[in-house]
Amino acid sequence: MTNLNEKQRITCLRNLKLLDTSPSESFDRITRLASELFHLPIAAVSLTDSDRQWFKSKVGVEHNEIPRHKAPCAAVAETNALLVVEDMKTDPFYCDSHLAGAGVRFYAGAPLITRDGFGLGALCVLGVEPRLVTTAECDALTDMASMVMDQIELQRAVGRIDATTGLPNRFQLLDDLAGLNAQASGKPRLISVVDLAENSQIANLARVLGASHFDNILRRLASIIARRVGEGRVLYHVGPTQFVVIAPDEAELGPYQEYVVSELRRLERLIDVAAQMTPSIGILCYEPEAMSPENVLRSLQSAVHEARASHNGVALFSAAADLRYQHNYRLLKDFSAASKADDQLFLVFQPRMSLNDDSVQSAEALLRWKHPEFGLVSPADFVPIVETSSYVKEMTAWVIDAALKKLGEWNASGFRMRLSINISAANLCEPDFLDRLDAKLTAYSVLPSQIEFELTETEMMKETGSAMDLLHKIADLGIGIAIDDFGTGYSSLTRMQKLPADVIKIDRSFIADMAEGNKERVLVQSMISLSHSLGYRVVAEGVESKEVADLLQAMRCDEIQGFWLSRPLQGDMLIRWLCERHALTLAQIA
Repeated sequence: MTNLNEKQRITCLRNLKLLDTSPSESFDRITRLASELFHLPIAAVSLTDSDRQWFKSKVGVEHNEIPRHKAPCAAVAETNALLVVEDMKTDPFYCDSHLAGAGVRFYAGAPLITRDGFGLGALCVLGVEPRLVTTAECDALTDMASMVMDQIELQRAVGRIDATTGLPNRFQLLDDLAGLNAQASGKPRLISVVDLAENSQIANLARVLGASHFDNILRRLASIIARRVGEGRVLYHVGPTQFVVIAPDEAELGPYQEYVVSELRRLERLIDVAAQMTPSIGILCYEPEAMSPENVLRSLQSAVHEARASHNGVALFSAAADLRYQHNYRLLKDFSAASKADDQLFLVFQPRMSLNDDSVQSAEALLRWKHPEFGLVSPADFVPIVETSSYVKEMTAWVIDAALKKLGEWNASGFRMRLSINISAANLCEPDFLDRLDAKLTAYSVLPSQIEFELTETEMMKETGSAMDLLHKIADLGIGIAIDDFGTGYSSLTRMQKLPADVIKIDRSFIADMAEGNKERVLVQSMISLSHSLGYRVVAEGVESKEVADLLQAMRCDEIQGFWLSRPLQGDMLIRWLCERHALTLAQIA
């Protein structure tokens, strides 16, 4: 073989990105079959590099490579021809080879030939005794070598190599992890994922730079990471900006974490600030025999998600955090069925008291969920999850329907109450929201003035256009609008003046801090005074002591709501509570 052809052959081999990759079950199956067919203890998929024979797959071999000098697989790669050495000990060329010195007597190898005619190496079988081969065995070995090449071409052509970076992709990683699992030694392994950017950053970059320029940035960074990974380590491209590397066998968790942190800092310096990418790294320590490849990849995603919320951008997989995330996902998945069931979702009502005359004429409707498996689920656990999903409209629709139905029942019995109902900014984007609401009011014989919609300050501040028009239409109907959790967002006074709200609800965090000192009380007093000057009624949430209630009354707060007054109550219990509070009978309160 000429030097030019050898150079082209090596280039072809390295472009396939097979060298120094993890074991792969796809190749191991063929290697095991060859060993069993020939009844020999050793078989391998051997790739001929410039100075070594590297084993992509092996049976009966402990080491991963041998020198190329006088390796029979090298001759197979150079000649693209089947080679059989019946007895290395008596062969004039191979008698002093590395294999002969290791006790190998028999060798048979069929060439691994690309479509362009380059020999990559051989599928070989070896024995420690001299042996003859039949024509049928030679044909079988050649056929299995073709199967190896089919697998190589399949990986290259069908979904195993990322088109942008040329790196092995997620499917190849799963296959290689399966190979590691099959060869598990009982020792934990370390694997990490580098996530270069958040989803929003990816979208912004693609929008500003264009797909081609973004791909160029990705290729440059992939090249940088691949060099930092080091010789003999494989980098996988598993997501739009996510790269995975399997740590060396001997890696220990403590030193590896320190190494990962230092590499992340280096990567941050290399990334152009203008690119607006914030990398994070998730690390997983796992036992190969105890975790499936799919679960390894899923756990890595959990780890990098935690890394984004960490102080240094690096996080070790946490089983507790992962369990919590899976639990949240389960709740979200089950919520739609819960909203259609008759015995899972229900409302409770927390009274609001006027500080002017101690009367209770309104309450806030609060959603509760009795899960068939988990029991009573805290609203702090499920409401934030549902609010960020497509189920938020379904949740609001259920609450509005249940609240209006209860008001209708109370109206029919002569008991009058005003209910405050939480809605989401997503509801303001529903084109038929007002029509459906009007139909419900009519169906349950409820006056618009009997309900008030609460939206958080942050949601109110960001709504514009059609959403603002809908808010005005709601207010024009006679429905009250309250700004909830006031003080926790970023309000603009100019913006607030344009909102059709008539109630401000000061967030419980400010009320709880009033007991801490004078500054906290001055802050609440200022919020009340400002709200009054803008024409709002003020409700203080989270009042838990008489001392705080008295302070708020002195500050001329209009209403209070909290555990000091009452915990949230179911409908019948609310009426009973009102009766006991005012020493009235049910007939009198009606």
